[in-house]
Amino acid sequence: MAYPLRYALADLALALSRAAEDVAKIRATAAQAAADMVGDGAGIQLLREDGRYDAITFHHPDDGLRAPYAGLLDREGELPDDDFSTGLAASRRPVVLAGEGTEPLTELFRPPAGAEPGARPAAVHAAVLCPVIVDNTYAGYLVVVRGTPGAIYTEAEVELARDIAGELSLALSSARAQERLRASEERYRRVLETIPEGVLQLDDEGVATYANEPIGVVLGLPRAQLIGVSLRGFLDDHGQRELMRRLAECRAGRSTVGATRLMRADGSQRSVRMSMMPLDDEHGQHGHVLCMITDTTDHIDARGLKRQLDHLRRLDSMGQLIGGISHDFNNLMTVVQGSADMIATTTPEDSPQHRMAEDIMEAVNTGRTLTHQLLAFGRTEGNRPEIIPIPDLLTDVQSLFSRTLGERIGLDLAFGPDVWPVRAERGPLEQALVNLAANARDAMLHGGMLRVAATNEVIEPGQLAEDAPNGRLVHMVIQDTGVGMTDETRKRALEPFFTTRPTAAGLGLATTAGIVKGIGGHIELESEPRMGTTVHLYLPAAEQRAGVDRRTKPAVIGRVLIVEDQPEVAQLVQRLIAPAGYEITVATDALTAVTEVASGAQPDLLITDVVMPTMTGPELAAALRTHHPDLPVLYMSGYTAASLGPQLHLDENSMLVEKPFTRSTLLGAILSLCGPQPSPKSD
Repeated sequence: MAYPLRYALADLALALSRAAEDVAKIRATAAQAAADMVGDGAGIQLLREDGRYDAITFHHPDDGLRAPYAGLLDREGELPDDDFSTGLAASRRPVVLAGEGTEPLTELFRPPAGAEPGARPAAVHAAVLCPVIVDNTYAGYLVVVRGTPGAIYTEAEVELARDIAGELSLALSSARAQERLRASEERYRRVLETIPEGVLQLDDEGVATYANEPIGVVLGLPRAQLIGVSLRGFLDDHGQRELMRRLAECRAGRSTVGATRLMRADGSQRSVRMSMMPLDDEHGQHGHVLCMITDTTDHIDARGLKRQLDHLRRLDSMGQLIGGISHDFNNLMTVVQGSADMIATTTPEDSPQHRMAEDIMEAVNTGRTLTHQLLAFGRTEGNRPEIIPIPDLLTDVQSLFSRTLGERIGLDLAFGPDVWPVRAERGPLEQALVNLAANARDAMLHGGMLRVAATNEVIEPGQLAEDAPNGRLVHMVIQDTGVGMTDETRKRALEPFFTTRPTAAGLGLATTAGIVKGIGGHIELESEPRMGTTVHLYLPAAEQRAGVDRRTKPAVIGRVLIVEDQPEVAQLVQRLIAPAGYEITVATDALTAVTEVASGAQPDLLITDVVMPTMTGPELAAALRTHHPDLPVLYMSGYTAASLGPQLHLDENSMLVEKPFTRSTLLGAILSLCGPQPSPKSD
């Protein structure tokens, strides 16, 4: 090859490389170079993606012959299954053709569609076909043609055409590689833009050089504003130290994964999972970091909510269990106390038997107080408000306070006997106070003091918060000496499920606030770090109304019907009231009692348990009152009134006596409900 021809090939290679992003320009450049360097005309016939030939790209120095030759040589839409195509693909060597004498070539070329027979706008007398191999696959051919009769191609010209086809193959291979790269980059870009995770590309100092759309949502800034901004600005001191450690890990070629918290542009915080991996530059150095950020806040909140709901379910189950055990325990203690009371009344006061019976009754009274507190605490859905003297309330919950606080925390109660009573459900109100004591205990891990005080106050409108009550209020102050709260924590402390302790449910203060507001009260928190916390409860004072004096009833009873599904309790009630001279009938089944009254029995008083298997006490009373509308009913129950809730409605002709009870308690309830009893029988 002549020395200038080498330069020509080098110039062609340069021109093709500059056109690498435009396949059409590559074809046109190669066709023109082949026509200029080999002559006369040259065309590029390449395969499409569907395996058929694409339209030919043809060049000829004579513009008037360019179109006729292109029409003669073009094989657009044809399959490469002819002898020339299969031979080029198999041998990968040029095919040289030459006409005989003055006759043009006919075996490869055909006249264009619509041409008249014998019309020869262009003729080919010599041709060279060179295969174009791209990525080791046949991709078409380069064809050079001459239209002069008797023309031929020399061996050097054939080699030159082959070299041009080789440069074309390299250019097409490079173009296809770049096209695949662009397609890959486009897919990569679409993935980055459509995945839910936020993606940042960081330099070795943590400054963002790329950001996708989701990361802008996570950080609360448009992604365009994130470019050139350091990720450190969205982290606290601990997070910044962790970021620099992770960047150092990536510079060493190691990926890292971990959880952290990001501060958004609006000041809120999000829990995220951050994955970081090194990116190599063109020199193989770890110059940048790909950072993928997954917002896990909702997942963590949902997991925490599930844990809290599970905790609530366990609390509800525990409340039902406590209620059932306490009810059964009260039935047992009723028998114990009643029997001890009978022993005490039938033995001399100075005898050992009398003193032991009194000890038994005192122990039963202590157990009764405890079980009633557990019942009220464990079953708060009673919706049965009552007038509660504050001194009695605080005295009763003192033992619960002591058990909740433990030995390292002192308790100081301060209240006067003239503190106004409040109208509320006793169980929920006790629960609210115990919740506050539990919160105070958790704030005093190393011991301290809890002070509870109650005073009367008259609050003017507007003196407290906008939604707070006014008028006659009982002001209860619960003050601890614990670690206190920041202002941000104090503002959120009453929110449901808000907690600063990972193992807590976050319901104590929220439940207390709900109970206080449910009775028309108001709660305020006062706290500073290391200065303890003071809770202010403002409870509306109850209006004092005169009760119904049942002892004014003139009725005198003689026949008593006792209905109790526990035989031992029924026998005890019978033994307790029999000496008073009553005519007693005992039934351990409610249906039996209904049958007896329907058959003509005339009881003057019904004493019945509230909770029974086949029919409840109120249902039994309603059935018997169809025969005796004015029948007095004395209910017995191991549950408190608040725990029984709406299943027990007390009218002016009914009362409830809570188990366990003594003979005097039971007879006093009968007297209060029905009036004087008949003359007692002798024992």
